[in-house]
Amino acid sequence: MTIAVDKTYTPEDLLNDSSLAGYELVDGHLRERSVSEASGLVGARILRLLGNEAERTGEAFVYGSEPGYQCFAESPNTVRFPDVSVVRKSRRAQVGADPAYMPIPADLAVEVLSPNDRVRDIEDKLKDYLSAGFALVWIVNPYGRYVQIYRPGAGVQIIDEHGEITAEPALSQFRCRVAEFFNI
Repeated sequence: MTIAVDKTYTPEDLLNDSSLAGYELVDGHLRERSVSEASGLVGARILRLLGNEAERTGEAFVYGSEPGYQCFAESPNTVRFPDVSVVRKSRRAQVGADPAYMPIPADLAVEVLSPNDRVRDIEDKLKDYLSAGFALVWIVNPYGRYVQIYRPGAGVQIIDEHGEITAEPALSQFRCRVAEFFNI
């Protein structure tokens, strides 16, 4: 199937058309999700580290690059897919049974950079997450081996591979050295 670039799409189109897998929806327009081997491996490592902690504490659910989040009040035709996300169980209980897209912001969204990512696209995604109420966003750079940490109303914090990272409020006891993200 040929994908019409100029066409406006809906979240339902994204759900019902398997040829649109691998795309996000931004104001009704398709944006290809960029992925590389390194970003995939780092994302999987972060998913496992966060998932292990969530299983140990029982306080949150940890998701891979699915589900999509449709919780952007300013833009109902936007669906974002973080590489990894965490939602506390107490908040997930408000959602109900198996929604097509998460209608609430995550407590943590993780984006792992790929060589094809454009700075503007990452900045737009970050702005969407923070304005929608995502409590914590990590932008992980596997090439520079550091993490940029964003919280609403706060400046960016950068932690290199020698530093330690936490995931509050998503996982209150999670703590590890950033280098663990890159030990692949």
